[in-house]
Amino acid sequence: MPEPTDAAWLRSVAHEVRSFDRSSTAERVAELLRSRVIEGDLPPGTRLSEEQLVEVLHVSRNTLREAFRLLTHEGLLVHRLHRGVFVPELDEDDLVDLYLLRRTIECDVVRRLEGLDAVRLRPLHDAVAAGEDAARRGDWGAAGTANMRFHQQLVALAGSRRIDQTTARLLAELRLAFHAIAVPQRLHEPYVSRNRALLDLLTAGEVEQAAKELEVYLHDSEAELRSAHRDRLRRNP
Repeated sequence: MPEPTDAAWLRSVAHEVRSFDRSSTAERVAELLRSRVIEGDLPPGTRLSEEQLVEVLHVSRNTLREAFRLLTHEGLLVHRLHRGVFVPELDEDDLVDLYLLRRTIECDVVRRLEGLDAVRLRPLHDAVAAGEDAARRGDWGAAGTANMRFHQQLVALAGSRRIDQTTARLLAELRLAFHAIAVPQRLHEPYVSRNRALLDLLTAGEVEQAAKELEVYLHDSEAELRSAHRDRLRRNP
């Protein structure tokens, strides 16, 4: 069973929390851990060490436990009696539900976009470029992270704090499913160019066509992940 709080992971977390002050809230701790799930640093089955995280984050046990509670409510952590707090594994029903919500949010956001310009689209350009660079290097984990950022920035064009928060939780859960892919290139490679194609449509102001392409894109992505999930169950019944 993977242990997340190894030396490398703890060092990276310690670097991020240098800006934290002693009054940091449970919400900020939860946000940090959620971002680590999105980045792919905390795979399913990972146990979170309360002792180590309290020391690294410089927060009280009560604050950390409240952050755990928040993330458990979001489905990003599970508490197992007498064993601790773990990152959960998704089943196929979870994937169906997640993609239903993704299509509802993302496609509707794209259809409603107007007044796009180079400044508003810059974060999407950066995410697409990061994905293309990761693909050239064969770093498919980084390509997956760039893809997550692309979709976060796409939804951020709506300018809604609540939609942004919902999407962050949604994508964090979705990232857990990526770990079911035995060969990450299989999942991520096609979407590097598809993200570029979506960006080109948005740059041209073709939002309705972009929404249609995105709907197909998300159906294809769901099918890939569901197939990978079944393959993993066959390998590890």
